[in-house]
Amino acid sequence: MESVSNKISGVFVPVSSIERARDWYCDILGLSTEGEIYFDHIYVLPLNGPNIVLDSKIYAPENVYKVAAFQLYTEDIDEAYEFLKRKNVEIITNIENGHWFNFKDPDGNVLMMCK
Repeated sequence: MESVSNKISGVFVPVSSIERARDWYCDILGLSTEGEIYFDHIYVLPLNGPNIVLDSKIYAPENVYKVAAFQLYTEDIDEAYEFLKRKNVEIITNIENGHWFNFKDPDGNVLMMCK
């Protein structure tokens, strides 16, 4: 058995308020907010693939992602763009090359939506 796997199980995202971040991410991803907050600072968003791990203990302004560390998938990039606009999400690029755009979470972490 290998001691290190070639599989990512989660990506940590620094957030200032675990409850606020949980509610925002669950809203845009269509997830329930009923999961447990671990150790008063971690919330795991269960996704199809690597999970997003929100963590308020690692939050500091200098830790906020200034470039996207991962991409969220969509089958319809135009609809995803309009959906986030309707949610008043800060979108920071147009749809580029018909395949992707960047936006920010409430703490200013840059995220990418990709087709």
